[in-house]
Amino acid sequence: MKAFIYTGGSIFKDNITEHPRSDDLCIAADSGYKNALALGERVDILLGDFDSFTEKLPDSIEIVRVPAEKDFTDTQLAVQTAIERGADDIVIIGGLSGRLDHTLSNMSILEDLCKLRVHAVITDGNNRVRYLSSTSTLIARSGYTYLSIIAVSERLKGVSIEGCKYPLKNATIARTNQFAVSNEITGNCALISVRKGECYIVESRDII
Repeated sequence: MKAFIYTGGSIFKDNITEHPRSDDLCIAADSGYKNALALGERVDILLGDFDSFTEKLPDSIEIVRVPAEKDFTDTQLAVQTAIERGADDIVIIGGLSGRLDHTLSNMSILEDLCKLRVHAVITDGNNRVRYLSSTSTLIARSGYTYLSIIAVSERLKGVSIEGCKYPLKNATIARTNQFAVSNEITGNCALISVRKGECYIVESRDII
C-alpha cells in the first residue's frame, strides 16, 4: 500500500507532482494538514501534538493526539503509523524547507525506511530526496534541473552515473569531499549505481 504523509514546512505547491490515488492512505502530521489543504488533498488521519496547528480540529477524519513531550517527531510518528497500517511505499510532502534540524531529521527517516525495505521519497516541490544503499536506481528526467549524490557513508565506493552531463565510472566519493553535486540529466533518465555505501539522491529545481 502507498501512503502520503503531509508534514510542516514550506511547500511549492505548483511544483508538487506526487498526488495520491483514491486507495492510497493520506496522513497529515500536525501543521502538515495545512499543506494538504493547500494542495487540495484529502486526509484520512490527522496526527500530532498540535503545537503548530492550533485551529479547530476537523470532525470528519481520524484524529491521533500525541503528547508534546515525546521521543519522536510528529513526522516520525506519522511514518510509523503508515507502516502499522500496511504501507510499503511512502511519499512525504514537505519537511525540507524551514528549520534545518527538522530537515535533517526528516531526511534521516529515509535511511530508516530503506533498512525496512520501504520505498520512500520526500519532496517540497523544489527538492526531491531518495536514499540509496549499495544498489542501482533509475531517475527519470522531469522538471528538476539538478541531480546530486550526497555521500552518507565515510566513503561511497563504485559510484557510476550514466545519462548525465557529468558521467562517473567506478568512482569513490568521500563524505568530506562531496563533488557529485549539481549534475544534470541529459537523456530520458539517469542510471545511478553504488557498489558499496549509502547516499542521498537529491533532485533540485533551478530557483532564481
